[in-house]
Amino acid sequence: MLRRKGFTLVEIMIVVAIIGLLAAIAIPNFVKARTTAEKQACIANLKQIQGAVQIWALDTGALETATPTTGQLAPDYIKVWPKCGGTAYVVPAVDAEPVCPKKPTEHYLVAPAA
Repeated sequence: MLRRKGFTLVEIMIVVAIIGLLAAIAIPNFVKARTTAEKQACIANLKQIQGAVQIWALDTGALETATPTTGQLAPDYIKVWPKCGGTAYVVPAVDAEPVCPKKPTEHYLVAPAA
């Protein structure tokens, strides 16, 4: 009797089912981790912008209502002007909080008043 070596269809189907189950568990976790990382990066960018504006105001003696331009901040106070999802941030006034251009209701430094 000849005996063939290889996997049966049932064995292959079990392996495919296990891989599918693992993918169904892992993919949502990767998506959640990516969303969390994007939010944390945006919040870090907001902190950098706020710090750059505050230092600019101290160095120049600007009023609280003054708003610098990106040209005044970019080379000296912040190395490269950050973006959130490809959209550049708007420079806030000295007394204002920077806001995320992409998801202002989700990415913020201080929780908005309810």
